[in-house]
Amino acid sequence: MKDVTQLDQGWTLHHAGDQLPAVVPGCVHTDLLTAGLIPDPFLEDNETKVAWVGRQDWTYTLDLPAHDTRHERTDLVFDGLDTAATITYGGTELGNTRNMHRSYRFDATGLTGELAVHFTSAYREAERVRALVGDRPNVYPEPFQYIRKMASSFGWDWGPTLPTAGIWRPARIERWSTARLARVRPHTTVNGATGTVELHLDLERTATGASRELTATATIGEHTATVMVPAGQDAAVLVLEVPDATLWWPRGYGDQALHELDVTLADAQGPLDTWQRRIGFRTVELDTSADEHGTGFTLVVNGVRLFVRGVNWIPDDTLVTRVTPERYRQRLTRAAEANIDLVRIWGGGIYEDEAFYDACDELGLMVWQDFLFACAAYPEEQPLRSEIEAEARENVARLMPHPSLVLWNGNNENLWGFRDWDWEQDLATDSWGEGYYLGMLPRIVAELDPTRPYTAGSPWSGSWDHHPNHVDHGTHHSWEVWNRQDYAEYRATVPRFVAEFGWQAPPAHATLRRALPTEELTADSPGMLHHQKAEDGNGKLNRGIERHFAPPADFDRWHYLTQVVQARAVAAGIEHWRSHWPRCAGTVVWQLNDCWPVSSWAAIDGDGRLKPLWYELRRVYADRLLTIQPNDDATPTLALANQAAQPWNTVVTLRRVSADGTTTTTTDIPVTVEARSVLRLPVPNALTPAAGSTKEFMTADADDLRAVHFAVPDKEFDYGQPEFDVTIEPAADDEAALDVVVTAHTLVRDLLLQADRLAPEAVADQGLLTLLAGEQARIRITGAPGTDADTASTALYCVQPA
Repeated sequence: MKDVTQLDQGWTLHHAGDQLPAVVPGCVHTDLLTAGLIPDPFLEDNETKVAWVGRQDWTYTLDLPAHDTRHERTDLVFDGLDTAATITYGGTELGNTRNMHRSYRFDATGLTGELAVHFTSAYREAERVRALVGDRPNVYPEPFQYIRKMASSFGWDWGPTLPTAGIWRPARIERWSTARLARVRPHTTVNGATGTVELHLDLERTATGASRELTATATIGEHTATVMVPAGQDAAVLVLEVPDATLWWPRGYGDQALHELDVTLADAQGPLDTWQRRIGFRTVELDTSADEHGTGFTLVVNGVRLFVRGVNWIPDDTLVTRVTPERYRQRLTRAAEANIDLVRIWGGGIYEDEAFYDACDELGLMVWQDFLFACAAYPEEQPLRSEIEAEARENVARLMPHPSLVLWNGNNENLWGFRDWDWEQDLATDSWGEGYYLGMLPRIVAELDPTRPYTAGSPWSGSWDHHPNHVDHGTHHSWEVWNRQDYAEYRATVPRFVAEFGWQAPPAHATLRRALPTEELTADSPGMLHHQKAEDGNGKLNRGIERHFAPPADFDRWHYLTQVVQARAVAAGIEHWRSHWPRCAGTVVWQLNDCWPVSSWAAIDGDGRLKPLWYELRRVYADRLLTIQPNDDATPTLALANQAAQPWNTVVTLRRVSADGTTTTTTDIPVTVEARSVLRLPVPNALTPAAGSTKEFMTADADDLRAVHFAVPDKEFDYGQPEFDVTIEPAADDEAALDVVVTAHTLVRDLLLQADRLAPEAVADQGLLTLLAGEQARIRITGAPGTDADTASTALYCVQPA
């Protein structure tokens, strides 16, 4: 059998004559941080103080003594090198690398001594390639499209500029004889009740192993299949059938059945190599057929058409080697708890670690995987073209065992950019990536992973016959609203599939205090502006507030209102688009997570704290959603979305309510909403506030769900001063928790308990709440023992009169 030695101890990092211990996997920044040689780049404006790190060359060394072995071959294997590196072993140069997104294997048979990995600055390598292929446009003034490296490490409109270097994934020595499994690609299909795995095996043989007959055996539970591999042959196909296979389903549609698949390669003397993965049986299709509305974009899993409840995912830390399996699972569990069923891995990041996809498999989170191209024209010449093909082939094969992976996507916004961002004229006849998205990548997916759909880009209308970001064709990115309009404008269109949209807000207060420990916080204080990377980001935040509220008197009020507007904006879009299923077949919010403490579109901030948006996602992505949709004629529509497998039988209570929170008119409407469907009903005139009313609003309630409708912006509504009592009670079923009980005596709109103001690790179980006079809310907090009513009151915010 193959013998493996992990190379995770004893490394040294060298630079300019200095030496320090290095952690592998890791990167230069984390080693310098551990040694106390640089300040934390996530705090204050330290990002600028460590900019020199990414512009230097660095070398890692490790002494590898001689090792007696009976094996014929010794390989040095790197699962990831970031990025441009030269590898020497015992004074022998083994090779050069130019791609963070690939693994590398070098024949090190007979070598011993010092292993050295010399990294050239990513900037120097990118400029070398730019000189070869010529200038291309992009959206940021950094050369990220000239090097196969995580683009966002060069900065983004939510991330710091911290280009890393290092041995960022595991390294090891593998010793083997005769043959090994170089690549295993399982094609899983379902026919009736039978699951089938068609295993495509690629082998590597030694010189003596070339003349040997081999066998490959695959096993799932008690089901086994074997194939003979004749001498001299380095590929084989093995078919294994599993009768009565239990299907894998996305969360909310069924169980996540996973099956252990084992493959063993052997010769007459016994096993040589093994490969193990968990797989799932399910079918996935992408319906892009034309209809009366244009061109659809609907995911179909196991024959069930889905309204996708998605979020976009960026690298969870700019220093990506700090993201552990536990951290992946924590973030993705939060996604599942918010009723999310799809995570799109955005094209400016990385192909994530196996732990990410394993967690998605178990949680039932579908994965939309971008190939790694974002917001730039990418040259198609060498040396990039061959790197990109090798990268795509490796990652398609690596990730295809995961049943959660449901879609390959060619790029992020590059087809759109070519058409709308003045690239077409600037490029003239230069290559810019179209050959990748419409040629190379679909060819690779069709060859290696034919059971999964591929789309050329996001956004993409399906062909050049329509604008790439057309609302009626394919996927759509909705950014005009955040950039220039009020969030009410989300209701102006019904895209076929909204793959990106969002609204910004700052992170939690405790996160800001950690990142800016000495600063007096204001919306435009130096640290706040440094941790706001979007163009005119604060201007857009302020305009979002001003459209709805009177100017905030202080930072705390500004912070609360930005959080409210973010949550309302995203909810407005999702509520509207869900109410138009099946014409609109999904929303993918920008974004779930952050990579450092920053004002951004995220629902979970850079320290892992939940913003009010996360709680709103939990509400608007629930199987059952109750909404009141405004219409142009001032007569609202009651819309009930039921994504559950069973009909929804309920009674909707409609109320017309005065400004002080007391009910003036009420009626009950029995309704039945069929499974996987939407019911839209006009609101009776008697329940509808008059157009432009500043004295009345409307609520709808059903099964503990509430929707509200105001005819005017908050700043025009005649709010009274909110009045409520606060008491504290021990949680009946949790000794570590407390219940904050709020009893309203007037209308209390968008009540928010910011638990992190009570203690940095405190968490509340609810987000924004609207209470009528006489109603009571119970908000559970954990992580803030000893909190009393007066202290809790200081962390409670709600809408105030203008």
